[in-house]
Amino acid sequence: MEAIKFQNTVHHDRILIAFIFLFVDLSLCSPSQTQGELPYMTSDVKEVAGKSFDYIVVGGGTAGCPLAATLSEKFSVLLVERGGSPYGNPWVMEKRYYGFSLIQTDEFSSVAQDFKSADGVRNCRGRVLGGSSAINGGFYSRASEDFIDKVGWDKELVKDAYTWVESKIVSIPELTPWQTVVEFGLLEAGILPYNGYSLEHIEGTKIGGSIFDVWGIRHTSADLLKAANPKNIVVALNATVKNIVFEGNGNASETTVKGIRFIKSDGTTDQTYEAYLNQPKNCTSNGDVILSAGALGSPQILLSSGIGHREHFKKFSIPHVVNLKGVGKKMKDNPSIAVLVDTNPQNRLPDPPQVSGIAKDLKFIIEGGIIPTGFNATRMPIAAKIAFPVSEGELKLSSTDPRQNPSVKFNYLADENDLDDCANMVHLLERVAKSESIAFYLGVKPQNNLMTSTDGQRKFCKANVRTYYHYHGGCTVGSVVDDDYKVYGVKGLRVVDGSTFLESPGTNPMATLLMLGRYQGVKILREREHV
Repeated sequence: MEAIKFQNTVHHDRILIAFIFLFVDLSLCSPSQTQGELPYMTSDVKEVAGKSFDYIVVGGGTAGCPLAATLSEKFSVLLVERGGSPYGNPWVMEKRYYGFSLIQTDEFSSVAQDFKSADGVRNCRGRVLGGSSAINGGFYSRASEDFIDKVGWDKELVKDAYTWVESKIVSIPELTPWQTVVEFGLLEAGILPYNGYSLEHIEGTKIGGSIFDVWGIRHTSADLLKAANPKNIVVALNATVKNIVFEGNGNASETTVKGIRFIKSDGTTDQTYEAYLNQPKNCTSNGDVILSAGALGSPQILLSSGIGHREHFKKFSIPHVVNLKGVGKKMKDNPSIAVLVDTNPQNRLPDPPQVSGIAKDLKFIIEGGIIPTGFNATRMPIAAKIAFPVSEGELKLSSTDPRQNPSVKFNYLADENDLDDCANMVHLLERVAKSESIAFYLGVKPQNNLMTSTDGQRKFCKANVRTYYHYHGGCTVGSVVDDDYKVYGVKGLRVVDGSTFLESPGTNPMATLLMLGRYQGVKILREREHV
């Protein structure tokens, strides 16, 4: 009876919210579109080859775009992206095609690049301006206060950076019927309190922000480039960075970055090109090459440049530059388990998650969506992930071709604590998936046959572990970069992306990566003011 009373109360509140929504200007529920045009973009590598810039940002993804836009306010910036433009691609830009970009992939040109970890779990990474913000579910939620405290960021600057992003690309979603049902399923399973719409990472059930606007158009991190100073920025598309170029000053005690070496992404030629950092009169660069190529791309570029553990380079005949043992280490991915609530494939409209259940002291995160498994078929999974896995793995080079994925193993559930957590998570996941709310929506009888055996739950976890695509690590703070995200032992080189994280923040990392790009950009600008 208490559960029914609670559902009725929440239902009444939801009706009230919907009623108010009808009388609110829809513009309040959409981001105020960034004024200005996108900066100059070119796929002709010869246009940037041989030129010099104050900053070179490698990777036009979730963190790279806001970082480059911010730095361009006062300095010249080259943003190098291995993929093409997202604009004009309906699979990227339109919500009704959510997930389609993950179905049809190829080795060198698709907007999503498949890879399979050594654990045997299929995964993917973004290969398009906007990065993974162009192919994900668009769920926007900030990191917890504990996370901000742990990493030691300036709280006021963090808040300002989040707000800067949100004012430009984040919307309040209008829940679809299926997302409303998922919401009630989470509450019915006891994931309380009900927090309504919130951008904060807090215990309970909530509606998050979305980078899809009310018209179903995706606003990726690439949209943040509209805030850049167009006179100070150039975006090189379809250019893959091969390695970092160092100064040949013969000073073994100091390694200084000179620029980058890159190739055309399509592989039509093996010719390499270079772009450089501006050198002031004193021959000491004040700018940086900043890697924002993601948790696979950034450690891969460091290793390809001879930065990493000495033993790693013998196989590839790569000159060893800096012995930095942490490169490629502490790779983590959040173990995920999914339960299908529909019995057969349907032909429903894809529906990205808009509601999240956060439980067990923020340890478990549960969402539901409708995902395409083909161009005329969808499935309806309820999925959960472990937010703080203990198990970690390693990334290594598999080839000297920068377009090829590196080899990575995450060691899902290798630690017994992760396996125990997963077993507990399965029990909660089943309660949501087999809730009366979901059964009623699907027109089936509620099921009470929950898996109660811990041994059975552990076996289920091992057999069905998958990913939320929130992998991170490989260039972690304290191991590869310092608190200012500068690479140890190298002058003029930073890493600013998810490879620096020891854990995935919030319900997912997108919001915090968007914030991080802006945050670090502002910090660098402030540093330069005092030089």
